[in-house]
Order: sequence, then C-alpha cells, then structure tokens
Amino acid sequence: MAAIASITPPTNGGSFASPVSTLSASDTITFNASRKQLLVVRNGTGSLVTLKIDGDGGTTINAPGAPGISVAGGYDIAIADGASASVILGTISAYCKGVVTLTGASGATAQLFNL
Repeated sequence: MAAIASITPPTNGGSFASPVSTLSASDTITFNASRKQLLVVRNGTGSLVTLKIDGDGGTTINAPGAPGISVAGGYDIAIADGASASVILGTISAYCKGVVTLTGASGATAQLFNL
C-alpha cells in the first residue's frame, strides 16, 4: 500500500512538476478539507477499471429528504481503457473521512492536486 503524495502548485504561478503515481491494488491519499483537491486518474491498463474511493470513517449521512444514506461502501468511478476521470474530493467529502484508500484500479495512474 503506497501513499499517493499530493501536488501543490507554486503560489507565484507558472509551470510546476506534477509527478504521476502508478496505482497498486491498494493505495492511500490524504484528504484535506481546507484545500480544493482534484484527483485525476488515467487508465492505460488495457481493460475497464473501477476505482473505489473509500474513507474508513465514512458511515451514513443525512441529506435533506434522504436521511441515513450509507457511504460505507465507498465511491466508485468506472474508467474505460485509454480514458481518464477526475473528481474534486470536496464534492464527495462524505466518502473521504478517515484514512482514504484507493482500490480497484491497479496499473492506472493518478495525480492528486491541491488547488
């Protein structure tokens, strides 16, 4: 299990290094609610992968008109071979509580940007 490091652009703008991490069977990221974080995943594995984003602290949430929704199973994103997918983690913050694990996309690549 590897920790995927986040990438923070320089405050003065311009270009910056943005290393790519190859996902294994199980990797972790650190969710920072005070930052706008963008997770980008590219699939070049030769087949469809389904990335699961799952914080170990997610249980249930109460939304207007829909109380008690379970987020314990994680958030799935299907990514076709040759495609990429992105998610702003703050929009799925209920799935990012505690230690956040990425599974199901072994061989795909990921970048986590702190914007």
